[in-house]
Amino acid sequence: MKIEHAAMYVNNLEAARDFFVNYLDGKANDGYHNKTTGFRSYFISFDGGARLEIMNKPQLDDAEKSANRTGYAHLAFSAGSKDAVDKLTERLKSDGFEVLSGPRTTGDGYYESCIIGIENNLIEITV
Repeated sequence: MKIEHAAMYVNNLEAARDFFVNYLDGKANDGYHNKTTGFRSYFISFDGGARLEIMNKPQLDDAEKSANRTGYAHLAFSAGSKDAVDKLTERLKSDGFEVLSGPRTTGDGYYESCIIGIENNLIEITV
């Protein structure tokens, strides 16, 4: 079995779409809007077939997102090379995103960096 897609609620749907498209090479669909419920979403497709659904609806609970919490920890994106990890990390840092760690080689052999991405969600960038 394969994971069909992952999904996350966001406060600013267009800003989240732009983040995944502009920094992580995602391709967004035209979006969906249920006028009855106010639910809106975009599917963002990535190389290799992975998809992320970003969603918004009225009256979301926007709890603090601690890095040390249970549940989903981060989304990881393969940049393809160490050089690409370095360049994307520097670009995100230059654009005001906080780099939590890296770029570095972890104890289990991954070359990665971790940033606080859109709406304080953790994004891992790896080879």
